[in-house]
Order: sequence, then structure tokens, then C-alpha cells
Amino acid sequence: MSTRIEDYALIGDCKSAALVARDGSIDWLCWPRFDSEACFCALLGSRDHGRWLVAPREKARITRRYRPGTLILETYFETRDGAATLVDFMPFRSDHSEIIRVVIGTRGQLAMHTELILRFGYGAVVPWVTRLENGALRAIAGPDMVILRTPVHITGKDMTSVGEFTISRGETIPLVLTYSRSHRPVPDSLDPMAALQATESFWTEWSAKCRPAGKWTEAVRRSIMTLKALTYAPTGGIVAAPTTSLPELMGGERNWDYRFCWLRDATLTLLGAMHGGYYEEAQAWREWLLRAVAGSPNQLQIMYGIGGERRLAEWVADWLPGYENSKPVRIGNAAHTQLQLDVFGEIMDVHHQARRNGLSTNESGWDTQVKFLEHLKEIWHNPDQGIWEMRGPAQHFTYSKVMAWVAFDRTIKSAETFGLEGPLDEWRKLRDEIFDEVCERGFNKKLGSFVQAYESDQLDANLLLLPCVGFLPVSDPRIEATVNAIERHLLRDGFVMRYSTEQVEDALPPGEGAFLACSFWLVDVYMLQDRFDDAEKLFQRLVDLRNDLGLLSEEYDPRAKRLVGNFPQAFSHLALVNSAYNLTRERKPVHQRAQDEHAPPEEVTAPAPAK
Repeated sequence: MSTRIEDYALIGDCKSAALVARDGSIDWLCWPRFDSEACFCALLGSRDHGRWLVAPREKARITRRYRPGTLILETYFETRDGAATLVDFMPFRSDHSEIIRVVIGTRGQLAMHTELILRFGYGAVVPWVTRLENGALRAIAGPDMVILRTPVHITGKDMTSVGEFTISRGETIPLVLTYSRSHRPVPDSLDPMAALQATESFWTEWSAKCRPAGKWTEAVRRSIMTLKALTYAPTGGIVAAPTTSLPELMGGERNWDYRFCWLRDATLTLLGAMHGGYYEEAQAWREWLLRAVAGSPNQLQIMYGIGGERRLAEWVADWLPGYENSKPVRIGNAAHTQLQLDVFGEIMDVHHQARRNGLSTNESGWDTQVKFLEHLKEIWHNPDQGIWEMRGPAQHFTYSKVMAWVAFDRTIKSAETFGLEGPLDEWRKLRDEIFDEVCERGFNKKLGSFVQAYESDQLDANLLLLPCVGFLPVSDPRIEATVNAIERHLLRDGFVMRYSTEQVEDALPPGEGAFLACSFWLVDVYMLQDRFDDAEKLFQRLVDLRNDLGLLSEEYDPRAKRLVGNFPQAFSHLALVNSAYNLTRERKPVHQRAQDEHAPPEEVTAPAPAK
């Protein structure tokens, strides 16, 4: 039986991340990067596909928590005879990546065991394991090498490495797993307790900078820490999730690889980081974005690898049965080849917000923006695949056209505000042309609301973003009617669905959970409508979906009452952060993005712009 998605914890070192089950089993780890091949893959199969268990030998009562302000996991095991705490973390080390597990005896004596099953290549490759002179174990398969150092006596059994030990009160027993490339010398060992202290100091100092969000401050802090853990520190790119193919519907086919960086999150990422007080992270994200999209405008992608890689070819790991038999298990993401017009709006909005908040010089990236708009001028009439990456026929999606409008609107505002040169009259004409077309073809007069695509009769949750990006004011009767329609037709069991998979042709079998970011968007719209009680009630309902460690997945199945989709999901946590600040701060991200000229100025000065 698979561990429930919500029963996993996240640990990471801003290069990779691992998922730790409640029972002490690490079931997912890609080394050395988020997008590397997994060496623990039990998450998508069974223990035979790789895992690392440290747990009591008999059934125990289990509780867990993160150490306050950190990503250090403490799992407390208790039996009649004794109790111990398992401390799991990934230290920050420039040359290598490690997982350190420290067992600390807290009462009596507790019989423990460990089972290490390394399977490289997503569970397919059994490594060659040898014992080094110093007693450490070395596992090698092709380019990969892992070293296990521990005072626990480890033996080989049925292609696994196992050990048994007893921990007494006051004792500390470490187990350290280190990754390196197989052609390199064996990495030096490190002091586990010194690494623990250094890791705790890093996280507590970093998380202490988080700006308050009223009664939701701790939820915001945990979400921002999760976003930090999903950041690839060498480049500043943020993965959508550290996992692949966790299903949007148990047993279904909507299983995707999310270990890449999406541009659709760009502006909210920037705003969320700045409102949280993390300007360095906002700057790093913006610089990653500039590097990733550099090149010919007609080669712009909707997503990139964490280093800015463009080839994300999709294939199926057919030897894996999938999470709770949800097939296929996809590696890579074919959607990277799609045309999605919304990314042009995101890029221009990020540039504009960066200028407004002092993250860049006024001229930074301006020539590139002008070139991108020249290309957008030629293609905005074209159908695309939309923000949800539908694999059916291309359509004229309403939100895609709105974001094309945003692209011209933000560039015009930058030119007007910062004295930048460009063909403003032409841009204004195009902006007005797109606006008129969206209002004519994207609004269904019979239904009385905006719709998913031109001449469609279907709704889409992304229409909630129209007032949030400033396309129309929230008081416009067409927006009011659209919000009402979404509440009637897409608000199910208290949560907002993306669209009706039963009625929309997206080339996949129908059925999925509620995409959590969409419900946060409704919170933001409620705030714009001054429906404060509705906003707070919905936000609280969403916060309550987090697992016991404060983590959210991509979606929620309200009937099964389970988190579904890739986990933890950056988009969900990012939406939580922005909605929390919309609820509690005078300066609200939604006002800032909607270009609300009456929004009060930011009270904290950003660092000096990059030269």
C-alpha cells in the first residue's frame, strides 16, 4: 500500500529534495539535481524501486514536526520500551549533496533497523556495493556514486543493505549518505552534529526575515520556506514540484513531470518574494528568467530546465507501476514545445514590476522586450494551447489573449513611467485591438460571462485573473457576472475546479481534483470585491488542507479528502503567500499587479538595483 501523499515531508538543500514518509522511509530522491534520475523511487512503485528506511523494529506511535523555522524534520517514535527521535535534513555543501539521519535516544531503549535500497535510473539500475577500508559502503552505477557512513553495522541481504541497532536514552547514532560522481575521489566525511547546527542556523536566520501576515504568519513562513527548498540555488530557478507523475486523479492518466520551471508563475513569484521580504530571491528568480528566455523571440518556451535547458523530451518509465497504479509515469514534459501566449505577458509584467520595485535599472532588458513585442505583434492572432497545456486542438483561449494585452500594457506603462523609447502609438493601438477582440469574442452574451475560449460556452477558473491583471476593474458588470458564473458552475464542494474536464476536450479522460491555486485566485477576487468575510473563510478552508507539516500538493480531491498531484507544489504555496498578504497587508500584491494607482507605496526599500 502506497503512503498517502499528505503523509510525506520534504527535506532539501536547494539543489535536490527528498520525500520522507511518516514511517521513516525516504521514498523519493533525485541526485544530484531536482531533475536527475531518481535513486529512491518507491513513491512511484514499491520498496524494490529504491528507498531508505530508518525505523523501530516493532510498531510504534509516531509524531513529527519541523524544527521551528527550519526544514529539519523530527520524527518521534515511541514504544512501551523506549522512545527516540529521528532527525532528517540535507546540509548545504558546495561540492556534494548529502542526507543526514540522526537517531537520538530520548527514553529507555528502542530497537531500530535500517534498510537501504539504492536503485539508480528511476528504480531500474542495481548498483555495485563494496565496503571501503574505513568501513563505509560505496555504491556505484555508471556515473553515480553514493557513500554510506554510520557506526551501525551494515550487511548485504537480497540486494539490499540492512542493519539493526538499539538506541538508549542520551545516545546519538548518525547515518550519512553522500552523493558524488563515480569518477571522482570518495568525498570527505563531515561531522553530522556540526552539520546539523549549521543547517539549523541557516534556516532559522533565513526564515526570520519573513514579513508577518497576521494570524497566517506561520503558514506564510512555511510556504516561503518550501519555495526556497524548491529553488535550485546555483541558478535561481524554482521547480514547480520535486516530483513527477503523482496523479491528479488516483488511477488516472493526468500524471506529469513538474521538476522544471514554468514562466506562468513568474510575476506572482516575484511579487510573493518581495512582499515576503526576500529581495535577493526575487532578484535571483528574475535573473534566471532573463537568462532562460534569452535568444530569438520565436523560440520562447513556456517552461525550461532549472539551468535554463530547453530540451525536456518526454518519455515513459514503463517498468514503474505508478503511484497507486496511476500510469503512465512520465519523465520530461512535452508541453515545453507548446505555444502559450500568456508567457509574453508574464515576461513583460516581471520586467515592469522589477522596475517599479527597484530590482533593476530602468533600461534593463528593454531592447529584448521590444524584440519580443515585435514577435508578439505577428502571432497574437494565432490559437494556442492555453495556460493548462491542453493536448487537444489549439484554440483562441480568452486568458491567453488577455495576457497578450498585458504584454503590451505593461511595456507601455514602463515606457511612460521610466522614459523608455519605443513605438508607443503602435503598441497602444495593438493593446486596444486585443482588448476589443477579447470583449467581443471572449464574452458569451447568451451566458452573460467571459468564457474559456472564443465562441465557447465553457467556463475556466483562469478568468478570475482578468481583474487581477488589470484587464477590467472588478466592478465591471461583465467581471461580476463571470465571477458569479464560476461560483455557480466551477465551485464544487467548496473548491474551484480549473474547468469541466467532462465537457472540455483536452485529449485526456475526464476527472481531476480541485486545482488549489484557482481557489486562492477566488480569495484574491473576493478581496478586490471587498467581500472580506468570504475571502477569509475560503482562505482558512484552503490553509486547513495543508498536511501536519504545512505542505500542499497541486490539487485536492474533496470526495476522497486527499491531496493529489505533484507534491509539494510551488504554485499552491505561492498562491497561499500572495493571498495571505492580500488579506493582511496594506500594500496588496493583487492591487500591485492590477496596476491600482491608489495602492499605497511599499514601506520597505528594496536593495540597490543590479547594474
